[in-house]
Amino acid sequence: MANKRVIVDPITRIEGHLRIEVEIDDNNVIQKAYSSSTLWRGLETIVKNRDPRDAGFLMQRICGVCTFSHYRAGIEAVEDALGIVPPLNAKLTRSLMNMSLFMHDHVVHFYHLHGLDWVDVVAALDADPEKAAKEAFKYSEAPIATGENDLIKVKKRVKEFVDRGQLGPFANAYWGHKTYRFTPEQNLILLAHYLKALEVQRDLAKLMAMFGGKQPHPQSLTVGGVTCIMDLLDPSRMGEYLTLFKKGVDFVENAYQADVIMAGIVFKDEPSVTQQAGVMNFMAHKEMQLNRSEFLFDSGIIYEGDLSKVFDINEDLITEEATHSWYADDEPLHPYDGKTNPEYTGFRDMDTIGADGTEVHSKVIDEKGKYSWIKSPRYDNKPMEVGPLACILISYAKGNERIVPLVDDFLAKTGLPKAALFTALGRTAARMIQARAIAKYGLEAFNTLIENLKVDQDTYTSYKIDKNLEYKGRFIGDVPRGMLSHWIRIKNGVVENYQAVVPSTWNAGPIDALGQVGPYEANLIGLKVADVSQPLEIIRIIHSFDPCIACAVHVMDKKGTDLGTYRVDPNYGTSC
Repeated sequence: MANKRVIVDPITRIEGHLRIEVEIDDNNVIQKAYSSSTLWRGLETIVKNRDPRDAGFLMQRICGVCTFSHYRAGIEAVEDALGIVPPLNAKLTRSLMNMSLFMHDHVVHFYHLHGLDWVDVVAALDADPEKAAKEAFKYSEAPIATGENDLIKVKKRVKEFVDRGQLGPFANAYWGHKTYRFTPEQNLILLAHYLKALEVQRDLAKLMAMFGGKQPHPQSLTVGGVTCIMDLLDPSRMGEYLTLFKKGVDFVENAYQADVIMAGIVFKDEPSVTQQAGVMNFMAHKEMQLNRSEFLFDSGIIYEGDLSKVFDINEDLITEEATHSWYADDEPLHPYDGKTNPEYTGFRDMDTIGADGTEVHSKVIDEKGKYSWIKSPRYDNKPMEVGPLACILISYAKGNERIVPLVDDFLAKTGLPKAALFTALGRTAARMIQARAIAKYGLEAFNTLIENLKVDQDTYTSYKIDKNLEYKGRFIGDVPRGMLSHWIRIKNGVVENYQAVVPSTWNAGPIDALGQVGPYEANLIGLKVADVSQPLEIIRIIHSFDPCIACAVHVMDKKGTDLGTYRVDPNYGTSC
């Protein structure tokens, strides 16, 4: 029999609009997979012909989650083009802001976006709070929010939701799915941390606002440095940063780490968690400056999962192509020469499998043509996975003395082999390890900044833009979702061309001209789906990448062409 088509649209608990289509055989094994971004938006065109000093402020609007990442990238791309080196105080301040972003982002992702792929909320109602409180001590010496009284309150709170028939943020999930593995007590522990993380992420967001003025969309970075010198010289402000940072450290060490270790132990035999990544090439860039010369994470490339060799990045080998993307220019282009001319070809008619498992007539992507607004980045014509997993693998393979013990600690506590790192579980664990690394070593940057401010209070380097000269520059670094790069050309004193190649573009891009699939699509092929009407396995793997589709699709049509129509029912999901 012919393969059946299953559509998951939209993928929820992500940023942006993502559609996943898969072809499954009679045994419910995925034979082909397609990742499609279905909404077009963006800023690469808006920034053209503007003062390059505005680039960072405009580009941070690419996304409401990754605001600091694109803000900093836009600022530092211009600094690179103009040959500006900001003072050490500015570099370390940006680093501290970046650390707050990473910890905030990773905590929110694991609990509020990815968490319900692991946690069966309804099953937690069968938990014994006393047993659950004792269970928590298996994974942490000082558990957070898991005392018996705490757990009784959490259970009561969720039961009230269920009794009213309104699960609120926990509605419409696949409760009872056979691939959930936690005991009721373990589910209750994670549910308690889900609720506690709502408080913790608020404090972590404050860390960004302290030096950024606000969060999201901070305002204190400028070409040449930072503008928050009064905050840096205020002992009370610096003390508040230190206090809140340590609160974040406590949660990362005694809740986040404990829960991921528990997941590693319990889910180690679940195929949707342990299936090997389809793309085994990984790329990351050094990130998180700690002092004048050291960075927390390393740069490099790993091919075919070989941890014995790490290659340097050659920026000239980075390209984007649009063979299967809704753009007119298919050829692979370096980002300095990138083009964003739309060519929308729409969908085709086909019978697919509906939510109840029956056949329905649907509009599907045309996999032989163009089917996504995301381009296909390649390095030396090869697909690459970027993200926390790539970052941790490369730092581990290079013998980074700060990272190696953290990876080995996770493997030892879970009893997992190194091969487990190359999976959705490994991807999820890598985020936790990144957060632990920042929690453990981030204050090196804070202490270096304090000491340097005693002898040097410079936070800005002056510069001049010569309108008679042409400039080009770029930012490359790792952000919470992986390697990000912004590329700028400046002519006549304004932006001539601008391209952003973001982590979710590397991971979510469609098939390229050579027939190579990207990380999202490759990681789904070969996966067995227990119930096509409840494709939890698909969602679990896609969420492990932490998609940010608004970042991946960041161009606009200046002519106002009608590219698609979207109807939203304002009464959907409301109640009296």
